[in-house]
Amino acid sequence: MGIFGTKKETPPPHPRREPRYHVPLTADGVAGVFEGCADFNRRTLYLNNDPARQVEMLFIAGQVRNERACDYVLRPLTQNQALREAADMDAAFDLMLKGGLYSLVVQSRETADQVIFDLIDGSVALFFPGKEQVLTLSAGTEEKRSVSDPENEPDVKGARDSFVESLRTNTSLVRRRFRAPELRVHEQIVGRQSVTPVDVLYVEGIADPDLARQVKAKVGQIDIDALLMTGNLEQYVTDESRTAFPLTAYTERPDRFCAGLAEGRVGVIVDGIPMGWLFPATLDSFFRTGQDRSTSWAVAGALSVLRYVCMLITLFLPGLYAAAVLFYPQLIPVKLALSIIAAKASVPFSTLTEVLVMLLAFEVLQEAGLRLPSSIGQTVSILGGLVVGSAAVEAKLVSPAVLVVVAIAGIAGYTAPSQDFAGALRLWRFGLTLAGGLLGLKGLALGGLALVYRLAKLETFGVAYLTPFASNAGRQKEGHTVLREPLPEVKTRPDYLNTDNRRNQG
Repeated sequence: MGIFGTKKETPPPHPRREPRYHVPLTADGVAGVFEGCADFNRRTLYLNNDPARQVEMLFIAGQVRNERACDYVLRPLTQNQALREAADMDAAFDLMLKGGLYSLVVQSRETADQVIFDLIDGSVALFFPGKEQVLTLSAGTEEKRSVSDPENEPDVKGARDSFVESLRTNTSLVRRRFRAPELRVHEQIVGRQSVTPVDVLYVEGIADPDLARQVKAKVGQIDIDALLMTGNLEQYVTDESRTAFPLTAYTERPDRFCAGLAEGRVGVIVDGIPMGWLFPATLDSFFRTGQDRSTSWAVAGALSVLRYVCMLITLFLPGLYAAAVLFYPQLIPVKLALSIIAAKASVPFSTLTEVLVMLLAFEVLQEAGLRLPSSIGQTVSILGGLVVGSAAVEAKLVSPAVLVVVAIAGIAGYTAPSQDFAGALRLWRFGLTLAGGLLGLKGLALGGLALVYRLAKLETFGVAYLTPFASNAGRQKEGHTVLREPLPEVKTRPDYLNTDNRRNQG
């Protein structure tokens, strides 16, 4: 038995059934699939009030909007003069298929699987006696959350809309910004049970065709029962899964998503998930914000440097403090050293124990604040940070210096725009602190080398994860380094993306 649970065994087979349902293409056959479903409905209709011209209508309540079904299907079936005068049912069928009914999307289906999934998607199915085809007419509710301000990526000078759970709404938000006809939207269905639409977006003529093929192939290879959570996509499209660092960059902002497409990246949008992913994801992807291109190059560069410095602070400061106090007190200024010694005189725990316990307490408070309702979570965070922290210092359980060091390291970690990346930094912070407390600066240096070595081994779709610090087979990254140049001077797209058209402006 290991840390991941019981000993791994060979998994049972996962057979795929195609077609999924072996039922006849009749109203009774399809109705049998939904037997016992309270939302399934079936009606018998007569064309021109003639029982000899019978039509069976099937639909799922909640998926179909009542007004649309009445206006698009029921009313023309009973009031359309051309349908009344049709010579036979075949003529009526052809007329409905070619415009006798008022639905925008009318399809002729020849298999039960197609009809069943059309019903689930919000269509009305019409069955004709003796006919081997079935008409399905779109009359979906299209109920969705309205487009609102982005909550996790606020921007002072940016747009005020964000992705929602509706796939078509999200692709429309992208189309409104990126109006080029070269924008390609390739859709695949993922999940045997969830049957979730997944769209791969890229700009033909800019994005590397090989990259687009790789992303589409990775999405198509996902063979799971349900694609419902972000991890169901993120952990399947990357080659490396046993790492704490995220290998996929996501955003809830359509403007930032479109900027990635214009840069030459390939995007993915999943129905039911209010965000989009951009590939490949590199280290600089997790330190950039939408506001970087809205401010001057000097301010954007300074903020970028600040984020990288804060990354080093949150990683190494606790371990550096423990190493200095335990092994190298001569590195600390005399007055500060005397103050630390006086504060630690009545503390019963070692410095390393203090730092680790406070780091763990910081994580516990953060987790409690995230999981509780917002009003209660804020209260818990304030009480934990102020009251409990002050009480611990007064009770001589921890020294004030440790509390300050842990607080600085924790706050510095929040400057990373990506919370997934910040979470990986917090995990490595524990290891580096332990290395510094046990082996001193040598342990801290070895831990830092191990971190760089681990990151250097990572790649996303053939691009080094440490970009812009990696060479990427000698390709340069003009205008896209940590210190951004003024936008009018950045004439080309990043070379490591291998775009068909590198130049992005005149």
